[in-house]
Amino acid sequence: MEQVTIYGRSSCGFCASAIRLCEARNMPFTWVDMIEQDMTKADIAEKIGRPVHTVPQILVGDKYVGGYDEFAGYVRQLDAN
Repeated sequence: MEQVTIYGRSSCGFCASAIRLCEARNMPFTWVDMIEQDMTKADIAEKIGRPVHTVPQILVGDKYVGGYDEFAGYVRQLDAN
């Protein structure tokens, strides 16, 4: 499994859910706290090449997956295969 990168804020429930999902599936992940790193949504948008309106924003390897709902669907697909 490629490294998962989660950009978000510690106060975000969906961000915490994404972290828990990685932990439950033993998926390697990096948590990037936007507040601690002094990052804005514009900074993340520059990294992923599209506008960012919500957090978390999640990548698997270099592939942009989306927010929590898209990531949960991605993990379900992995489980199904």
